[in-house]
Amino acid sequence: MSVISNEKIDEQKLDRASKIILELQKELPEYIRNGSGPFLAAIFDESGNLIAKEANSVVSKLCSHNHAEMNTIAAAEQKLKTYDLSQHNLSLYVTSEPCIMCLGGIMWSGIKAVYYGVSSKRVEEITCFDEGFKPDWLNEFKKRGITVYGHIETEIGEKVLKQYVEDGFTVYKPER
Repeated sequence: MSVISNEKIDEQKLDRASKIILELQKELPEYIRNGSGPFLAAIFDESGNLIAKEANSVVSKLCSHNHAEMNTIAAAEQKLKTYDLSQHNLSLYVTSEPCIMCLGGIMWSGIKAVYYGVSSKRVEEITCFDEGFKPDWLNEFKKRGITVYGHIETEIGEKVLKQYVEDGFTVYKPER
């Protein structure tokens, strides 16, 4: 699957994102072994400084909205002592495409760019997680000035998700 974006692909941005997402994918198995869910996110400032990094903690904290993106945004807000991150020109990097809930959190937080690994379609196929209905979200983010690049370092990300399922970890979702 080739990289997608809501802007003309900037090779420098893509190279930086690939390095960060690859590192997150490599770190993720350790987070899973320590009780986190199969997603990891990090926020960096425009100078490349790590502001926050958090994993999914839905199962370990018994809280349905403790997704990696939401946890990372909350940690950044606490560190920077603000609910409006827009003044800091931050980018969010995440191992998989954000779900519908996280898209709302990202939009409202003031994050300026999102870079993700595995697509929601593949996450659903591999894990059976329900990623939600997200029509035309890349263009909706573009209208709001939020840059998006996706399908970055997907091969290793898919391997991590497959291992999560094979190892019998909880795939959380409400009964329908």
